[in-house]
Amino acid sequence: MAANPNALQWDGGAGHYEVYYLSATDRATGCGLWIRYTMVAPEAGAGEPTCSLWFMAMDPERGEVLGRKSSWPASALSSVPEPFELRIDDALLTDAGMAGGFEDVSWDLRWTSHLPPAEPVHPLLRRARLAKTVLVVPHPDLELEGSVSFPGRELRLAGARGGQAHLWGSKHASRWAWTHCNDFESLEGEPRPGSFFEGVSVFVPRLGRELGPNTPIVGRFGGEDFSSTGPLQVTRTDSRFGLTSWQVEARGGERRVVADVDADREQLVGVTYHDPDGDQAYCYNSETATMRVRVWRRDRTVGEGWRLEEELVAPGRAHFEYAQREPVPDLRLQVT
Repeated sequence: MAANPNALQWDGGAGHYEVYYLSATDRATGCGLWIRYTMVAPEAGAGEPTCSLWFMAMDPERGEVLGRKSSWPASALSSVPEPFELRIDDALLTDAGMAGGFEDVSWDLRWTSHLPPAEPVHPLLRRARLAKTVLVVPHPDLELEGSVSFPGRELRLAGARGGQAHLWGSKHASRWAWTHCNDFESLEGEPRPGSFFEGVSVFVPRLGRELGPNTPIVGRFGGEDFSSTGPLQVTRTDSRFGLTSWQVEARGGERRVVADVDADREQLVGVTYHDPDGDQAYCYNSETATMRVRVWRRDRTVGEGWRLEEELVAPGRAHFEYAQREPVPDLRLQVT
């Protein structure tokens, strides 16, 4: 991992896209938030590089979802690696927070980061350049303070939980599911601070075929890191996903993690991603999904060889995304 995992990777060349995003859920109101700082440099001769700010919100109480995006020439983007700072127009992102706004949305957030960065993409795959998209999670466990404003709502956040991630590459996968959660509790409702789950499951095109799913999972449960990211591990993980759900079972070391994610179709925000080669992917995101995680540890003294170590739930506080190469019929795209 780079000295600062948030450091901008774009070298000014063509055929590159890069994304920074915050995903968060406010317990007090149930609102989900998804804020993105992005850039796309099309392939040579296909256009000029651009940068964009995105703001998405899901409000289950009111049954409303919202998506906004505003774009500028890439000259409006600037960044320094250390201490990390990235600007798009007047919007700022640092390792301590983010602030900005456009049209009828705005945000001014500070955060405390409780855990070190996580790296779902195995270093071997990165060095071999086999991954067309690289994902790192500089801040997997954030505690947020500040304010967010969008039509009909002004949120004052105090202790909301979320994560901040950074990804870059030359092309999105053909379809995928992604989940992040760091606001778990026990079945009895006791908070489980310091726990998080981060995973993605992707199908990729290769030689005219679709290969996958490849499914790296990282997290922290019961005060112990979990990783299932090895080149062979990611092909063997059991993963089944669709528009509103994901079931996954991953093994790492002496532990096995089984997770189920469910999202409300009516709370999905649909957005369009643009690849540097001009192709498009259609993403449906929920920051108010529900997640259940069961953590098992190998125990050869019991009949099945596994002992349930911990069971965690996050009702309405998990972050889920599904994407494919065709728009889903009858679902609106808030950002095109």
